[in-house]
Amino acid sequence: MTRPEPHLSVRAAPRLLVSVRDAAEAEVARAAGADLVDAKDPARGALGALDPALVRAMVARIGDRATTSAVAGEPREAGDLVAKVAAMAATGVDYVKVALPPGLRSGRDALRDAADAARGRLIAVLFAEDGLDLAVLPTLADAGFVGAMIDTNTKDGRRLTDRIAVPALSAFTAACRAEGLVSGLAGSLALADIPALSDLGAGYLGFRGGLCRGGDRRGDLDPVRIAEAARLLRAGGRRDAA
Repeated sequence: MTRPEPHLSVRAAPRLLVSVRDAAEAEVARAAGADLVDAKDPARGALGALDPALVRAMVARIGDRATTSAVAGEPREAGDLVAKVAAMAATGVDYVKVALPPGLRSGRDALRDAADAARGRLIAVLFAEDGLDLAVLPTLADAGFVGAMIDTNTKDGRRLTDRIAVPALSAFTAACRAEGLVSGLAGSLALADIPALSDLGAGYLGFRGGLCRGGDRRGDLDPVRIAEAARLLRAGGRRDAA
């Protein structure tokens, strides 16, 4: 069964994922130190998908200088899940991320079809507001997903750690490792969250608003904040590290 590609590891220190809304922002994020450049439309909710043409442009501009991923949206039924994943996988990104609400988690055939459509590049996004469901992780691994991440659906100023306690997040990353899945943590994260989250064993930490000017996820990315996030992750979350 396909498992995570060399771009990501289930054992490496967390890498920095920065969500971008176009090819120009992708270049800003990459140049400032992002390990993963993630295509997403912040104007369309927590997991709004960009037009595939914009994602193709991002992939063409970044090339092999950074790992790329793209959000496939928030499907509500099995057919929509597979279609959205297939459309985004066709852009050439390294990974496809798709929201997986509780109602879609038990459809094993649809999960396998979605994973097949992404050809070993599919990451499930589980929203914190739905509760932490570790039991779904073996199902995802069996279906051919390469990873799972937790994000927040409601962008109301509360961060991931306001909704799920750090010990529970640690249990999630450990359960992902046990299944051979890459894990990701995101959800209105700020630079101040890095020390608490950097040693939980996640494959990556995902950011948007916390790395934008003024903390507005719909605003412009701030390369200074991106560089500081990258530095903190390299330093294991220690602000005083050189």
